[in-house]
Amino acid sequence: MSLTLRYVALTDVGLRRSSNQDSGYASSRLIAVADGMGGAAAGDLASAETMNVIRQLDRELPEIDPLEALQKAVAHANQRLGELVAEDPSVEGMGTTLEAMLWDGERFATAHIGDSRAYLLRDGELTQISTDHTFVQSLVEEGKLTPEEARVHPHRSLLLRVMLGRDDNDADLEWFEGQVGDRFLLCSDGLSDMVDDATIQQLLSAETIDQAASDLVRTALENGGYDNVTVVIGELVPSGAVSEEELSSADGRPQLVGAAAEGPRPRTGNAAGGSGKARSREERKERRREKEVDPEELRYAPRPPSKWRWVRRLVALAVVVGIVAAGAFYAYRWSQDQYYVASADGKVVIYRGVQADLPLVTLKHVDEVTDVELDTLPTFRAQQVRGGIEADSRADAEQIVENLRGLAEEPEPSPSPSPSPSPSPSASRTADRERSA
Repeated sequence: MSLTLRYVALTDVGLRRSSNQDSGYASSRLIAVADGMGGAAAGDLASAETMNVIRQLDRELPEIDPLEALQKAVAHANQRLGELVAEDPSVEGMGTTLEAMLWDGERFATAHIGDSRAYLLRDGELTQISTDHTFVQSLVEEGKLTPEEARVHPHRSLLLRVMLGRDDNDADLEWFEGQVGDRFLLCSDGLSDMVDDATIQQLLSAETIDQAASDLVRTALENGGYDNVTVVIGELVPSGAVSEEELSSADGRPQLVGAAAEGPRPRTGNAAGGSGKARSREERKERRREKEVDPEELRYAPRPPSKWRWVRRLVALAVVVGIVAAGAFYAYRWSQDQYYVASADGKVVIYRGVQADLPLVTLKHVDEVTDVELDTLPTFRAQQVRGGIEADSRADAEQIVENLRGLAEEPEPSPSPSPSPSPSPSASRTADRERSA
C-alpha cells in the first residue's frame, strides 16, 4: 500500500521566555524540530540556521540515498554553526538539538541529537523511538536511576551530545519502518518536561493531528510552560485518501514555525553592527534581559570563555607537569631497588636497576662483577645471562650467581711439553765410537 504523510507544526514561546528558540518544520516529506540553546548566546540563531539547512531536503532526491542525504544535511548544518561562531565570537556557546524524519515513500530516514524527542503512536500505544543524549539518560541505562527519577532529576537537561558547530558530536542516523495509521510526534523538551508520557499518549490519540497538536501545547502551558513548546506531528495515511478540509495541511504547503519562521533576534555582540549610540528604551530592556542568568543557558550551553582562561590553563599545565615529574621521580626510585644478573666483558655481573634504555636517563648500574666466566657456563645458561635474569632482591641476585657458579665447568689445564727420552748406555757408546772413528 502506498502511503503519504499528513502533518502539522505548532509552537508557543511559553510562559517564562522572552523569545522562541525552537524551530519546527512539517511537510509531506519531512518533519523536524530543533531546540536552540545558549540563552543570549543565540539559541534562536542556532535552531533557525539548522532548520533552514535541513528543510532543503524537502524535495525529490532521485539520485541519492535519503539517509545519506540526511547525514550530509546534518553535517552541513553543523558546519554552518561553526562558521557563524567564527564570524561573530559573541555567539560562542550557542547550539541546538535536532530531531528529523525524512519520508521517501516507503520508510523514514531519521536523525537525532540532543534531548528533543520522537514518539510513535501505533495502535493506541505510545513509544519513544529516540534516546535522549543526556546525563540522566546515561544513568538510567546504567541502572542508577529509574525513568521516573530521571524525570525530576535536577540535571535532567544536561546534554552529552548537541550540535555546536564542532566535529566532536555526531547525530544518530537510522531507518524507521512506518505503517498506515502511525502518528509520529517530534517535540522539544518544553513539551516532554511538562507533560508525562501517559498524557501525551492520550492527547496524541485525538481525532485529528491538528487537535492533538493544539491540546499538547495547551497542556504544556497549563502545567507551567517553563520553556518554549514545539510539536510537529506526522500521520501516515493511504495515498489518495481524502484530506479533511479542516486540517492545516490540506493546502499541501509546508509549515515552518518558531525562530526559523520569525527570524533570529539581532545579535548584540561584536559583530552585530550598530553605531554605538544610545539605543531605544526597548532595546536597552532587551539587553538587560539577555544579561540576566538564563537557567536554560546554565543547563545546556558551555560557559563563555573567561578572560582568565589562560591563567587556569597555565595552572592546569603546572599541575600536570608536577604530577608527571613526581611520577617519574618515584618510578626512578623504584627502578633502583631492582636487581638482575647479566654479563659484561665475558663475566657474570650483578646489575642494580632495570634493563631499559631511555634518552638522557641511566636506569642500570654495575653492582658487582663476579668471578664466574660466561664461557664456562652451559650454552643455554650463557644465553639466559646474556639476555638478563631478573632477581627479586640483591640476595636473590647473589643466589642466582651461586647457582651459575655451580654449573660452571672448571677450565682444562694447558698441556705441558713432554721431555725428550734419554739415550740408552749402549746407544751412547756406539755414538762415541762413531765420533772417534
